[in-house]
Amino acid sequence: MINILRIATRKSPLAIWQAEFVKSNLVSLYPNLKIEIKGFSTTGDRFLGTSLAKIGGKGLFIKELETALKNNEADIAVHSMKDLPPQLPEEFVIAAVLERDDASDALVSNSYSDLNLMKPGALVGTSSARRQSQILAAFPEVNIKLLRGNVNTRIKRLDEGAFDAIVLATSGLERLGLGNRIAQRLPIEICLPSAGQGALGIECRKDDEIIELIKPLNHILSEKCVNMEKEFVGLLNGSCSLPIGCFARLFDNNKSIKCEGFVGSLDGKVILRDEVTKVFDDSSNLSYQLYKKLIEAGAMELLEETNDN
Repeated sequence: MINILRIATRKSPLAIWQAEFVKSNLVSLYPNLKIEIKGFSTTGDRFLGTSLAKIGGKGLFIKELETALKNNEADIAVHSMKDLPPQLPEEFVIAAVLERDDASDALVSNSYSDLNLMKPGALVGTSSARRQSQILAAFPEVNIKLLRGNVNTRIKRLDEGAFDAIVLATSGLERLGLGNRIAQRLPIEICLPSAGQGALGIECRKDDEIIELIKPLNHILSEKCVNMEKEFVGLLNGSCSLPIGCFARLFDNNKSIKCEGFVGSLDGKVILRDEVTKVFDDSSNLSYQLYKKLIEAGAMELLEETNDN
């Protein structure tokens, strides 16, 4: 019987909120279980002046947490699913994907209520190649500048006047009680989300008895969609340095599923986008079918060219 559960998390306010959220859900299930949250400073959090692509990608946000699991300093780690690579090290597993929140991107600005209203030369802050590509495709006259740091740090930079607008995940803003800062939720027609955006995942050691404890938190439909998105990115050998987006959603009373994918150039001048829709019960190879459609349109050549640059 497990008497105490140790949760590994990053130290940012959003990451701590996410760990506390998982803790509250577990306490509801197991009132007598003692739960400890352990904050870790990750490499991705320490090097904020450089793009993630240049220092190793989003995996730098999880390396220290997985080390804590490996060294038995923690029992589970809580992640934003968008920060996880398509494939985990073989000794770990995602024991649960919680019900997904809003997966959209959000425009935060003190000057503009809509991207359509932005003046030529307006400065937009983001650290995401995916966001950069799609925003420039729709609004080629704006300027994109690197902006990293936690949510509060980025908003502070905006409020100091360093940017005309910034783009963040809607779910992160809402979790921190900053939904009032959202000027516009970007339609997915303009900005397709990152694979896994809006969903939380709980990672633990493979074959650990903890898995059975965590399983009740798993939201099967969210897990299905997120796994489909991750599979698509994995097929493309994608990383955060490349402009790739994928979003799967259910409709028709959850009887059907649509998966949309996007690959673009960093300057937004080339955008490849397609979708596949199937009956939910027959959707096991949907991500592969979407991958094939984009490959036939030239996605791999585009990604190789982007990588070389």
